[in-house]
Amino acid sequence: MDPRFQPGDKVQVLHRDQPGHVRTPMYVRGKSGVIERIVGSFPNPELLAVGHSGLPYKMLYRVNFRQGELWEDYDGAPDDTLEIEIYEHWLAPV
Repeated sequence: MDPRFQPGDKVQVLHRDQPGHVRTPMYVRGKSGVIERIVGSFPNPELLAVGHSGLPYKMLYRVNFRQGELWEDYDGAPDDTLEIEIYEHWLAPV
C-alpha cells in the first residue's frame, strides 16, 4: 500500500457527520494541517468497531495543526501546535 501523502504535504480533514466509532475528533474536521509523518497501515477501526475485519488496511498519518487554526479564541503562542493521528480516508489534499 502506497501512502497518498508525504511528510510536509498540506491536508484538510474532511467534514463528515459520521455516526459510530470514529477516531477523528470533531474539532479537527474541516481544518487544515500538515503531514508530520506516515505512521503505517492498519485495519480500519470504524469497521472493526462494528464487528468487521477492518480490511482493506488504511494508511494512518500524524498530522500537525496550529492551535490557532483549531480554536478561534486560542490566545497562546502563534506557533503552538497539536499533533493527531488521522486515517487517510479522512484527508484531502489542500
